[in-house]
Amino acid sequence: MALTRRQREIYDFIRSFVADKGYSPSLEEIGAEFGLSSVATVHKHVHHLVEKGFLRKAWNRSRSVEPVDEPSSDLVSLPLLGIVAAGVPIEAIEVPERIDVPSELVPKRGESYVLRVRGDSMIEEQIRDGDYVVVESRAEARDGETVVALIRDQDTTLKKLFRNGRSVRLEPANANLDAIEVPAQDVQVRGVLRGLIRRY
Repeated sequence: MALTRRQREIYDFIRSFVADKGYSPSLEEIGAEFGLSSVATVHKHVHHLVEKGFLRKAWNRSRSVEPVDEPSSDLVSLPLLGIVAAGVPIEAIEVPERIDVPSELVPKRGESYVLRVRGDSMIEEQIRDGDYVVVESRAEARDGETVVALIRDQDTTLKKLFRNGRSVRLEPANANLDAIEVPAQDVQVRGVLRGLIRRY
């Protein structure tokens, strides 16, 4: 399961705290470390870490969570580069964050990154608004592959790609929406979809 940057920071702090002192920090101590005045906010982060298997409850102790040994051995940290439209094309927004993803979603060669999906144009491929997609950074794609495409050097979108002579058709997976057809020279493939992450 993927961790947000703050969840990763809290997990690393708890591991370090336990290694140093032999017991887990309190919610208040975690909050103080990260400038979080709300214990409820800290509890939410800790709860997510328990759900994702990074922490476990130790009910027989007053400080009730402890880190799980080596929970991220099958995870890879990738940059979260912004938002991609699965609807009307929008510009990808760069944000300084990383996200942990299962290693089986990441090709062994080349570079990969993560984008957050906005819109429902790929809903019939089970790609929903708010999902995260793992993208292999590539400039070429085969017909029928789902790609991150840059249109006219300004709009980025997530669609299935098909070539048609001198034009390219970017096709949604939503029967209510029309395909985008543009001259081939106006489209740059920036990556190919390799995986999907959904947070509940």
